[in-house]
Amino acid sequence: MTARFSGKTAIVTGGASGIGRAVARQLSDEGCHVIVADINSDKAREVAESLPTRSMAFALDVTSEAAWGDIMNDAEETFGGLDILVNSAGIGFADNFEDMPLAHWDAMMSVNLTGTFLGCQKAIKLMKKTVAPGSIVNISSIAGLMGGEDIAGYSASKGGVTLLTKSVALYCAGKGYDIRCNSIHPTYVDTEMLDPVAEAFGDRQIMLDGMAAQVPLGRVAKPGDIAGAILFLCSSEAAMITGHQMVIDGGQLAGLPAQHTT
Repeated sequence: MTARFSGKTAIVTGGASGIGRAVARQLSDEGCHVIVADINSDKAREVAESLPTRSMAFALDVTSEAAWGDIMNDAEETFGGLDILVNSAGIGFADNFEDMPLAHWDAMMSVNLTGTFLGCQKAIKLMKKTVAPGSIVNISSIAGLMGGEDIAGYSASKGGVTLLTKSVALYCAGKGYDIRCNSIHPTYVDTEMLDPVAEAFGDRQIMLDGMAAQVPLGRVAKPGDIAGAILFLCSSEAAMITGHQMVIDGGQLAGLPAQHTT
């Protein structure tokens, strides 16, 4: 165990699976106390109990303002405050735009955007009580930087996270708070979130191969790839980085593949 985050406390939403689980494990491996927050309380508890540092699970509906108040109270009462918030909870639906149910749109906006807004708002109120630097990392997507023909709602919600992050960063800097806020923009990540897509394909490997073909580095990301970048943004090594959108896409947004040579 290294000491990069020794004595610090983090809340990781969506911590029961995927990127959130990988972040919780890496933070704890480096000395951080972690509140594993997820609407799936049983899996959150499994993750929290597996961590090497003193950690806990919290059944969090990120769309509930009251629940956000409760988790901040727990962080303060149990660990004395909060140093890190990673807003990793998210959902997505793929739809033909003309037929997209309003319920899908509302759910993505509520979880992806409103949930992130509430997390940032409540975390700032707690983080500013201490003299220690605070760090907020919001999980957006490459879809938060460009449109998607069949993921218009998802792109809109993640695009909102992108600009919310910049606004929060400027707000904290303008108020003189020692709190940084950055966003992460992954390409496809092989997590449970892809399970419905894999089911539609009928073969997970065929799905992954098709996605990998769009990534210059030739593979989809693993949760650990994203978690490592998040830990960097949470660390003192990133002390001058705020309002930044970190793209982790294997070169996908760098430009077009070769089309002019044989």
